[in-house]
Amino acid sequence: MTNRRTFLQASLLTTLSSPLLAALKRGNLSAAEETLATATNSGLIEAASIYIQQGTEKFQRTFGSSKSPDDIFLLASISKPISIAAVMKLYDQGKFALDDPVKNFIPEFSGDGRDAITMRQLMTHVSGLPDQLPQNAQLRSNHAILKEFVDAAIQTPLLFPAGTKYSYSSMAILLATEVAMRLTGKPIAKIVEENVYQPLGMKHSALGLGAFKLESVMKVQVENAAPESGSGAPSTKSWDWNSLYWRRLGAPWGTAHGSAADVGLFLNEFLHPSGKILKPKTAQLMTTNQNPRGIRPRALGFDLGSHCGGPGCSEQTFGHTGSTGTLCWADPATATTCVILTTLPGRAITPHPRKTASDQVARAANS
Repeated sequence: MTNRRTFLQASLLTTLSSPLLAALKRGNLSAAEETLATATNSGLIEAASIYIQQGTEKFQRTFGSSKSPDDIFLLASISKPISIAAVMKLYDQGKFALDDPVKNFIPEFSGDGRDAITMRQLMTHVSGLPDQLPQNAQLRSNHAILKEFVDAAIQTPLLFPAGTKYSYSSMAILLATEVAMRLTGKPIAKIVEENVYQPLGMKHSALGLGAFKLESVMKVQVENAAPESGSGAPSTKSWDWNSLYWRRLGAPWGTAHGSAADVGLFLNEFLHPSGKILKPKTAQLMTTNQNPRGIRPRALGFDLGSHCGGPGCSEQTFGHTGSTGTLCWADPATATTCVILTTLPGRAITPHPRKTASDQVARAANS
């Protein structure tokens, strides 16, 4: 508690020139703090961490059993934009074009409408691939390696012809990263480490567990967890979100680990592209709509629109949520970044405290 209060006091002592810190002084941002403090004090959420930045001003606090700003959470689907950023490094190197057919890189991905699917469509959820495989539970209970998921995704039936509608797809993200693995001959965890984590100095992050120990990362409250993770059933303990198997798998759609500040570093590289991981034009490409008119807007790996943030956020806001209870967004209109990580599954309660706190941050940033 002393460290958290010291950080808060230090933040208050900095210049209050930014709207964010001015809002903090007026108490608007304190509402987000109070939401997460109440949720953890009541036992609803076991642990939470918040990181907010506007311009050069930063604010961070931890709650519940999270005692350090460096505490590492299972990010779930926030893994997707991180993994796609690593893939897009190969785009910068001229290894593929967005409208290249996926079969150019995965020859066996053909027939029954697959031949038309492009790299862009994989990364914007319009490929027709399902979110989870029909045999997802079986694969996980058998502790399948990532290649077995890839092999099954290549053969799984499409839900609709590519490019005709939007349907969120973890398996599409998996195949996009499979292209990167085939082009480099490296596992996706290594590609993400080299192309994203190291250049940005994200020292408290890994796709999979990396060098971290299971006991050093925050556990998820698996009761009311997502169906694909076992829904908290005792029979799924060997492969649920907290299992050593799942944490180590390195699934590019859901097993990235990171601290709130590290996720903030990642988002800020797209808010203010420096070229550390991608060419500025490519970073901008990743945060702009790639889907045709009439289909839900979606950027490359990122979700897009005011709904990513909260009241007052612009339509250029980009970010992502995670089913483990995580949320992050950045709004170019106010140069604001918000990361809220919790251990309470996203589907456990509505409204989830992460969303309430996010809305409160958005109001403060736009006040």
